[in-house]
Amino acid sequence: MGTLEPYHHKRDFRVTPEPKGRAGRKRGNSFVIQKHDARRLHYDFRLEMDGVLKSWAVTKGPSLVPGEKRLAVHVEDHPLDYGDFEGTIPKGEYGGGTVIVWDRGTWQPIGDPHRGYDKGHLAFELKGEKLAGHWHLIRMRGKPREKRENWLLIKGEDEAARPPDAPDILEERPESVKTGREVAEVAGEEPGWSSKTGRIAPKRKASRRSGGRHQPGAVSDPASIKGAKKAPMPDFVEPTLATLVAKAPTGSDWIHEIKFDGYRLQARIEAERVKLLTRSGLDWTRKFGEPVRAALQALPVGSALLDGELVVEAATGASDFSTLQADLSEGRSDRFVYYGFDLLYLDGYDLRALPLIRRKALLQELLAQAAKEIRFSDHFEESGAMVLRHACRLSLEGVVSKLRAAPYQSGRGRSWVKSKCSARQEFVVGGYVPSTTSRTAIGSLVLGVYQGDDLEPVGRVGTGFSRSVAEELYRRLEGMRVKQSPFGRPLTAEEGRQVRFTRPELVAEVEFRAWTADRHLRHAAFRGLREDKPAKEVVRETRKKAGTMAGVPRRTVKLTHPDRLYWPEQGVTKEGLADYYADVWRVVAPFVVGRPLALLRCPDGIEGPRFFQKHAWKGLNEHILEVNDPKDRDGQPLIAIEDLDGLIGLVQAAVLEIHPWGSTLADWERPDMITMDLDPGDDVAWTEVIAAAEEVKERLEQAGLAAFVKTSGGKGLHVVAPLKPKAGWPKVKTFTKGLADAMAADSPDRFVSTITKAKRHGKILIDYLRNQRGSTAVAPYSTRARPGAAVSMPVAWEELAPAIGPAYFTVTNTPTRLAALAADPWANFREAAVPLETRAARKAA
Repeated sequence: MGTLEPYHHKRDFRVTPEPKGRAGRKRGNSFVIQKHDARRLHYDFRLEMDGVLKSWAVTKGPSLVPGEKRLAVHVEDHPLDYGDFEGTIPKGEYGGGTVIVWDRGTWQPIGDPHRGYDKGHLAFELKGEKLAGHWHLIRMRGKPREKRENWLLIKGEDEAARPPDAPDILEERPESVKTGREVAEVAGEEPGWSSKTGRIAPKRKASRRSGGRHQPGAVSDPASIKGAKKAPMPDFVEPTLATLVAKAPTGSDWIHEIKFDGYRLQARIEAERVKLLTRSGLDWTRKFGEPVRAALQALPVGSALLDGELVVEAATGASDFSTLQADLSEGRSDRFVYYGFDLLYLDGYDLRALPLIRRKALLQELLAQAAKEIRFSDHFEESGAMVLRHACRLSLEGVVSKLRAAPYQSGRGRSWVKSKCSARQEFVVGGYVPSTTSRTAIGSLVLGVYQGDDLEPVGRVGTGFSRSVAEELYRRLEGMRVKQSPFGRPLTAEEGRQVRFTRPELVAEVEFRAWTADRHLRHAAFRGLREDKPAKEVVRETRKKAGTMAGVPRRTVKLTHPDRLYWPEQGVTKEGLADYYADVWRVVAPFVVGRPLALLRCPDGIEGPRFFQKHAWKGLNEHILEVNDPKDRDGQPLIAIEDLDGLIGLVQAAVLEIHPWGSTLADWERPDMITMDLDPGDDVAWTEVIAAAEEVKERLEQAGLAAFVKTSGGKGLHVVAPLKPKAGWPKVKTFTKGLADAMAADSPDRFVSTITKAKRHGKILIDYLRNQRGSTAVAPYSTRARPGAAVSMPVAWEELAPAIGPAYFTVTNTPTRLAALAADPWANFREAAVPLETRAARKAA
């Protein structure tokens, strides 16, 4: 039997989430490959032998090219429990870094495995989810005094092999076979936490009786479960609905799940037939294509009824209803994922009377070996407030809290409650206003909620429509037009301006910042149609602590063509951008007011022509200032703003990026901040960019300066240091050049300080040229004129993690994040300013 003493000796199990484990007694034949992003990315190859996992660190990962040798360094034996480990080992601990289960399955030795292991040549066959066929592990002859034992992992020639010019399996399949996540999605999260799924728990192996096929009996026998009732399977069960509350409940009686942003669907499986039913009982099976249906059909049950949600996960990793709607309209089904969160019926037995926590345990067992399209929605047992706060910081929709011991009760009650990160609900469409930029699209929807039998008007939503959605809504609503208003009272002149009334049948899901004093929506954004909910059920959702717009100023600049699309795919209009800047005004103002500005203007949005503008133009909005450069008084005036109306004036002028100087109008020649732009080459990992930012921070702090960080909204990170405006531009440029050159000299394989692209392959450019007179850098909270509508987001240093990439925060999700933050991560930016001393340059270098 193998020994685990070296494994235990190297780890402090009070700190690391890795399993402590013991050597097993059973003789099994499992294998696992774990992708391990530690100091260097590598793949840990493990074969079950003698009750432990014999382990090798394969530096470049396995290759499917026959005969291609991959170095495999023999490391200590690991416990069998380790084969299911996925998570982040803390920095400073042995193997510190992120681990995912990249592949797993069984292995079959060719010949005597013990003899082969002892002689240094193991031949075997793999049957995994990614790797298959014949393989060899061959021990190399060791060099004198060499401590490590080097082997070679080599693929054999067979049908599972690939030619050298075929796609690399490592790039083709980077995800975990356990949870479907990639390394970046696991890194930085709390142990066992997934921003997608909630808590990640070990999956059980499928029953050997089922062999992975669709057969009953692959999970616990429901006949042996107390409380399970033998009964025919119902055609449909009215779902449990969550009641909106102001804050997540606390106490051990509750469990908490991340709220999904998709379609609530009941999955009905019977005799290999699958139906997907909406919360009102409509059959939408065909609507979502083949992959999800086939994955449900393959579950090892004879009959089952699951409650769950079908979603599409956006580039940020969170479920996104707008993206789901776009995929449906395009007929695309390859990104659909069904998250199961309850099990109502199983193989002849009604489970609704069982406690929720028991039903979930059965569901987790059922979905343990499901295809990637079907996932288990896990839960948290920590404080509901903590879970909600974590979700909101990541700009997720919210949390659903459930009584752990409650039976499944149809209808809306108090056993399930939902707490949201932003105000969001369904509204009835009672009319529309045509687009001002297209004859075949809507410009806004006119919305209402039912109060008794009367439809009460609540205002309009004019942003959030992609071009195709706006045109599709126009076609549908034109066929639903009526002469009489469907609302229960006459509309005011402003409410009824240019409105075309329709039958009140469509239901729209809308996100908004708050209710105004006259009970209208403020800063509303369309998220999609809810065709699974009858219009008559739509009422005003309230909670004890209603959202307010306290501290958010009203914009007064009139927008022409407010429905002009600036980001067509995301549906962000001119009005939507104006609403965004009103929301973030309090935090963006210190970085854009009273400074010379360079602007990127895109009159037709990001898909049209664009131009960079530093000087004033004819027809300048009255709220935008013209300022003269003291060193160029005879030149054209530059641009500045002094209030929110000036910023909205820039929005009216199609400004999609704002790039301020590093100095103010009050002191042009002495900058009050330093910006170091970390611009990675195309093949540089995001974790390397984070490490570079931390190194810049360390060097700035050694020079006596405070360091703050923000995403660029593009590819990299900006490290920014506030200054007291004492030193002039030449001294600041000299200091930043010295810092950049020192990093490039110390780590020439990682960094360059010159812009020449030929020198940047696989390296990060430390761009210091933002720190000279007249140069600019994109402002904190400024949008970027790129697909996705990303913004440059200030973050706390501890938030830096692979899960939050450079374009994670967008026009759409930033207000939710800001509302959830207990403190602005840059709140003390100006207070941290110190003068740039001459000694600073010497220290940084």
